[in-house]
Amino acid sequence: MQASILRFLHRIATPFLDLLANGASFFGEETFVIAIVLLVFWNINKQKGFALYMNVLTSVLVMGILKAVVRAPRPFVVLDDIAGKRMGTATGYSFPSGHTTTAASFYTSLALLLKKRICSIIAAIMIVLVGVSRLYLGVHWPNDVFAGLLIGVSISFLLYRWSLQLFEDRMRLVRFSIRYGLIATLASLILSVLLNMDLVDPVAFNDLMKTLALAGAGLLGFGFEEQIVRYRVEASLTKKILRYLLGMGVVIAIIASKALFPPSIYAISSFIRYSLVGVWATVLFPITGKSLHLFDDEQ
Repeated sequence: MQASILRFLHRIATPFLDLLANGASFFGEETFVIAIVLLVFWNINKQKGFALYMNVLTSVLVMGILKAVVRAPRPFVVLDDIAGKRMGTATGYSFPSGHTTTAASFYTSLALLLKKRICSIIAAIMIVLVGVSRLYLGVHWPNDVFAGLLIGVSISFLLYRWSLQLFEDRMRLVRFSIRYGLIATLASLILSVLLNMDLVDPVAFNDLMKTLALAGAGLLGFGFEEQIVRYRVEASLTKKILRYLLGMGVVIAIIASKALFPPSIYAISSFIRYSLVGVWATVLFPITGKSLHLFDDEQ
């Protein structure tokens, strides 16, 4: 049945549908989601930005652990007549779908936080589009997409109130962020070393290591931001545009710095880059932004 669905989508493929599927898939990718989460965290509402961060990264961590445990092959590996497309985004094992998990968590969380019917409808459409695009591109089985949908939606529903409440309790937030930030960072560092020593399966653990690095450094940043920075998002439109362009410019530069590291330390370089993104986004940029008068102190 699963193979039949993929073969049907393969038969109806056209260049136009390829374009649509690639576009839809992008809306479930890390670059897009990071850009929106940081827009919220820097310019709209810190509490909601934190909730988005917690919901999405928790969902992605659960997904990454399942990928490492199950290690299911992708359709284009099993089926000779299915040619995978957008292969650069198919870096790990197949089950569950990372794009669908990310999209389901991200858009569900947005809908819950915005609490408007039209936002819920748009969120549902985006989740479906991302999931179907992964099937059309031949990089996931239907079961992968269904599992990703279930993980992303259920975790977001479970965590969104808790994450909002956690952010309101400053001391509890600091303790939680530093404790679990250190655990995630240490786990990511250990995995990066094991990966570089070829002691663990890179297909199973490379993406998980990156997620742990981003999550751990980001959590540490949240904790220290609440202790030593405590900026407020309110500012003129000009300031908000400038802070977003500067902040995202550095994020993109950090991600692009992969070319500066030798391939022999690919995993350790990923740990460094993703950790830098997390700590820059949550604490280093607010510190820099305050010195540039792009952020003001909380009242």
